[in-house]
Amino acid sequence: MLFHFDLKEFQEKVSTQLRPLQRSFQFWVRAADIYTGYKVFQVRASLEKDVQKQEVMWEKQHEVAADKIYNMCSDLGGFFLKVAQIVGKPDLAPAAWVKRLVTLCDQAPATPYNVVRVVLEKELGQSIDELFDYFDKDPLGSASIAQVHRARLKGDKNDVVVKVQHPGVQELMMTDIRNLQAFALYIQKTDVKFDLFSVTKEMEKQISYEFNFVREAEAMARIRHFLCQNN
Repeated sequence: MLFHFDLKEFQEKVSTQLRPLQRSFQFWVRAADIYTGYKVFQVRASLEKDVQKQEVMWEKQHEVAADKIYNMCSDLGGFFLKVAQIVGKPDLAPAAWVKRLVTLCDQAPATPYNVVRVVLEKELGQSIDELFDYFDKDPLGSASIAQVHRARLKGDKNDVVVKVQHPGVQELMMTDIRNLQAFALYIQKTDVKFDLFSVTKEMEKQISYEFNFVREAEAMARIRHFLCQNN
């Protein structure tokens, strides 16, 4: 009996399985660097008795940390882009963080068309050619969770937008959330007298909604119905 071994497929499966571990490692290395940077700085700042000089020192430290947080969120992408959007608010973070993180936008590399096709045909149970007269291979845009394509259904003159979730992104985001929750638990026990863990739990709840495309479609249909009735 002959067995067919696809090396490329095997490598892709291994890579997919290792991605959560790789992301966890990258997160903890960078988070530890930012955290220890602040802890070392606290010792230095405590030696400075001049209050104004202390404030200047803190501003510089926040700027250094802001660059590191920006780079971490930008490099890891996905869930961390959303974290940056939440953290980068004037009422939650130092001014240096807000100034740096506000420039981050929720964008991500597009999933290749051949993968998009497989995902769609598996979900819809038909080939793209059977469903659409036209399907643009190049996405209109790609964000952390999904990307959108312009298409036209069979027998319909109007264009539609097809939203396709990036394969494996939900598992990666859940990994990111678990890591952030563990970090939040640690620093709220050691440094911050604020319930950060509950904030991360709420973030987890909100993110889970974003993966429910049926719920999103139903909400859009209700909005369309309301606008048509009141136009």
